[in-house]
Amino acid sequence: MLNVIEQLNDDLSRVIEGVWRSLVQIRNGVGTGAGTVWHSDGLIVTNAHVLGARGLSVVLSDGRALPARVLAADRAHDVAALAVDVSGLPTISLGDSRRLTPGQWVIAVGHPWGVTGAATAGIVTGAGRALAEMPGPDREWIATDLHLRPGHSGGPLVDSGGHLVGINTIMAGPNVGLAVPTHVIVRFLHQALGSRASADGSTVRAA
Repeated sequence: MLNVIEQLNDDLSRVIEGVWRSLVQIRNGVGTGAGTVWHSDGLIVTNAHVLGARGLSVVLSDGRALPARVLAADRAHDVAALAVDVSGLPTISLGDSRRLTPGQWVIAVGHPWGVTGAATAGIVTGAGRALAEMPGPDREWIATDLHLRPGHSGGPLVDSGGHLVGINTIMAGPNVGLAVPTHVIVRFLHQALGSRASADGSTVRAA
């Protein structure tokens, strides 16, 4: 049993290390949030509510701080696309958020309360539109038993293989964390940005 636990620890550590490379911190002049490098040419996805009302900057995983500009934002679905003028960034691989089922392990990564690159793990408790008492009756969600905190917003929610399945968004109750599914983000990016929406090497198409 001890060997199984040690192997699980090692596997999770490798997954999180991979996610960290594409994780960014977003500073909006008032507070901070998180984001994920979607394309190596500087395209970053995050929550719309992370943008704030002041100048934006992005801190990359290697410590570089760069000014960022907003390419598109959808306040209704709380998603946004940013750009920084740099290329060759490490990206995250995409998972299939439509295939999530209750009980699957997921990991949320972000900067809760300023703790850079912190990770928390839990399970999916529900996914889709038919989730009782969730905000926005026409919105799709991934519901988890994760306790998200300020600074998780906009950060990646990944499956056990480190594939992006959503972006962390809000708490909906004690230990109920909600994320925007990846397929909703893909649809938003394709509508707003066209061909640039495809993540490096992905075959994900717009819904």
